[in-house]
Amino acid sequence: MINSMNEHLNQPSISGESPLRGAGGLLIYSPSAPPRLRYIFDLIFHEILGIAYTLSDDADFFAFSSLPKMSYAEEPIGEELFFYATKFLFEKRIHAQDINVFDWENTKAFFATHPKYAFPFDPFAASFYLVSRFEEYLPYKKDLYDRFDAKESVAYNKGFLQQPVVNIWAAKIKKVISERYPQLQFPEKKYQYISTIDIDNAYAYKEKGLVRTIGAFVRTLVNFDLKGFGKRASVLLGLQEDPYDTYQMLFDIQKKYDLKCIFFFLLGDYAENDKNVSISSKELQALIKSIADYNEIGIHPSFLSNSQPENLKKEINRLSKVLKRNVTNSRQHFLKLTMPDTYRRLIENDITDDYTMGYASDVGFRASMCTPFYFYDLLHETTTKLKLHPFAVMDATLKYYMKVKPQEALSYIEPLVKEVKAVNGTFISLWHNESLSNMAPWDGWQDIYEEVVKCADK
Repeated sequence: MINSMNEHLNQPSISGESPLRGAGGLLIYSPSAPPRLRYIFDLIFHEILGIAYTLSDDADFFAFSSLPKMSYAEEPIGEELFFYATKFLFEKRIHAQDINVFDWENTKAFFATHPKYAFPFDPFAASFYLVSRFEEYLPYKKDLYDRFDAKESVAYNKGFLQQPVVNIWAAKIKKVISERYPQLQFPEKKYQYISTIDIDNAYAYKEKGLVRTIGAFVRTLVNFDLKGFGKRASVLLGLQEDPYDTYQMLFDIQKKYDLKCIFFFLLGDYAENDKNVSISSKELQALIKSIADYNEIGIHPSFLSNSQPENLKKEINRLSKVLKRNVTNSRQHFLKLTMPDTYRRLIENDITDDYTMGYASDVGFRASMCTPFYFYDLLHETTTKLKLHPFAVMDATLKYYMKVKPQEALSYIEPLVKEVKAVNGTFISLWHNESLSNMAPWDGWQDIYEEVVKCADK
């Protein structure tokens, strides 16, 4: 399915500076170059396609240039490659947009009546709408945890949530340019897979402190859960491993498939939705250090840090103190993400890379991207230095939200991997240490992680 911004937004355009960008490569004419336009051109041409471009508002210079060239305007300059520009990227307002969706295969009639058009819609405006998360700045119905739910998105409602359409459009743009200007060389991009692991609860029974441990024993007795009582006692007496201590299993799989892994640790104070082991635990500190010897580590900002922002700095400092180095990676616990506040707070705390961009309630591509991209702050109309790494699937999404059985999980994951491989993007999965425990409620899920790795590995 192909998404199109309405081609006739009746809004005034905003003029601005149009500096030259890049050197050589592709020459692009635009009557002006506002921040939105510069951002999406950098994303499409530099980040995804890997080519240089020069942006000019001089129509005469453009017309007489012998460089490979395209125009992005309401009308073509001459016989160059022409992309019709809607008003969207030339605006500064945040307001509802009309969205049309159609099948790319059904565009023959359009091109028959618009022979000068390179595309049947404005792919740059449509891409900016999706990547900037424009719809998350508009009014929407929040879910139980005050999040933007997948069902609120245009991608879900128009049927392309499971496709990285921005990458797909970029590939089509490349094809159109290459056909017109075969002398313009595009670098080869390679598919990548990154496994990310959230440590919400490092141990099921160990290191919980006296009060929590006594309370847990009492609950098992009140509920006549003698098996649970016995298992907890066995772990605490050192007679068996803690069920959530699945780290050696993770390391073995990582070594077997030569994986890049990133681990995110929840280090917030104990609260209703933040129940990890205390950072004062020497065993937790030792675990963090041992994992950090061979992997990237990130902070998993607590649920409470969203309502008490001062906690974010405290949690980052806790992890930094253990690691004895700066912390620059993050992913929000519960995937709590409010635009643009969450990202602004991360920037203020020197986070450079965030891995929250994905949905809890459904698999797919929240920003319609499978390539890392920089966060664009719509309220400030500026590109930031915070790089966002979108993930496509989470174990908890499959089990809790989609009610998928373990043996059915791959049927949801394989199509996503196939989509990412088709555009040479980056596939990122999100798993938890406890889902490998085979302990309720994760019975039957222990082997699924390795199946995901097999599927997603190169």
